[in-house]
Amino acid sequence: MAWIALFAAGLLEIGWAVGLKHTDGFTRPVPSILTVAAIVGSLGLLGVALKELPLGTAYAVWTGIGTVGSALAGIALYGEPADAVRLGCIGLIAAGIIGLKLAA
Repeated sequence: MAWIALFAAGLLEIGWAVGLKHTDGFTRPVPSILTVAAIVGSLGLLGVALKELPLGTAYAVWTGIGTVGSALAGIALYGEPADAVRLGCIGLIAAGIIGLKLAA
């Protein structure tokens, strides 16, 4: 169950990272409220996962999911570059996440 909570926390981290782009410096109420809700949910689920998982593993996986997801969202939603080096680096982060999961 801890891994499911951690995965959901990582997805919410992607959500709040994308949401930040739409808050316009927290001047737009609806995107701001949704972003803050995603932040609270993400941290709450991370806390649940930390009851069973080691801190270093859980935090690295959480931030890794957020990093990979946010980078891919930037490519898909905002036309950010998707060159081979960038995709390769995203792949290395994903490989690290998988490695930490397998090692835990």
